[in-house]
Amino acid sequence: MQTLATDEAPVLDVTDPAFSITSDAVHDAREQSWYATTPYGLAVLRYDEMSRLLKHPRLRQGSVAWPAHNGVTEGPFARWWASWILNKEGAEHHRLRRLMNPAFSPKLIGGLVPRFQALATELIDGFAEPDRCEFVSEFAEPYAARVIAIMLGISEDEWPIIARESVTLGLAMGVTIADDLPQIEGALERLYAYCDELIADRRAHPRDDFVTALVHAARAEDGRLSDTELRDAMVLLIFGGFDTTRNQLGLAMQTFSRHLDQWELLAERPDLGRAAVEEVMRVNPTVRWVTREVLEDFEFQGVELRTGTTLHLFSESAGTDPRTFTAGFDLTAERKPHFGFGGGAHHCLGHFVARSDMSEALPLLARRMRDIRLLPGDDWLPDSGNTGPTRLPVGFTPA
Repeated sequence: MQTLATDEAPVLDVTDPAFSITSDAVHDAREQSWYATTPYGLAVLRYDEMSRLLKHPRLRQGSVAWPAHNGVTEGPFARWWASWILNKEGAEHHRLRRLMNPAFSPKLIGGLVPRFQALATELIDGFAEPDRCEFVSEFAEPYAARVIAIMLGISEDEWPIIARESVTLGLAMGVTIADDLPQIEGALERLYAYCDELIADRRAHPRDDFVTALVHAARAEDGRLSDTELRDAMVLLIFGGFDTTRNQLGLAMQTFSRHLDQWELLAERPDLGRAAVEEVMRVNPTVRWVTREVLEDFEFQGVELRTGTTLHLFSESAGTDPRTFTAGFDLTAERKPHFGFGGGAHHCLGHFVARSDMSEALPLLARRMRDIRLLPGDDWLPDSGNTGPTRLPVGFTPA
């Protein structure tokens, strides 16, 4: 299909709180053009274009501009956001990544898998009713927060603190960020204090754990993480680890409720846990878009991309692009990689943690909760940025 001129491209108003990034309007736009125009810049809608642009040398990570897009240009939150490894480029990005990578080693995380399994079993056993649950509060939220507590080496009883502050910080991902800023900055201040205590404790009492690995991260050529870098990174890791897992587990239940044959297959074949995570994140990712910013003018498929232009690369639209993927939801299908964890130099640092904890939880849920169905009373974050259910009643046949 011939690329449309910019003034003829589809238009999507992503600033409207009612806008849905997985709507028919977006999918229809994808059939008209590989991109659409939005109040923030351009939206990239197809898989091939997203794959190429994620790695394009004339683009930088674009989410650094998200607060400014919404009128937030100073204060503690703006400073913290700018500190993210996700929002660093070049040598500084690579330095932080090299220093932090050892804390996310498969060996360190893999040793926690039995605890993830025991935790999932405990939460399912604890459902208040035998054949229904409120999935977010009874499973997804405590599971995600307690996984973080396990990684931090703190009491799992402290999970409500992690959950409460992370949920509030997550308001920054929505289009109402400016209105929610006082709450967001309050949560950030409390998490800073929490992390300062953890850092001080591990300096005084080192352990063989994730936090100690970060506190003592050092390389001859890279130096050591500064106190500010440590606390900024730890708050990001607490928030990101909780938010992604909680949301993605809820989205997984929504997806599998529409594909019960695959839910039954997962119950019979727990070895498909990793495939289940990948397939859910392809068609229903919590990270609805990945952002890039144009560093210098260049032409891409007949469109002149100007310096400073923001590109939102729609991960669900790309992941369900009929030019690349056959229709349907199939745990046994061979698929190209999805973009639920971003891509290129900024591929999610904590992806192995999220893949590990969810791939253990989903088969256990499938085995214990047969014939799942969503019940009335659900409530959702806006379908833009990062999304997921805040309340999700689920009925099932206990096994």
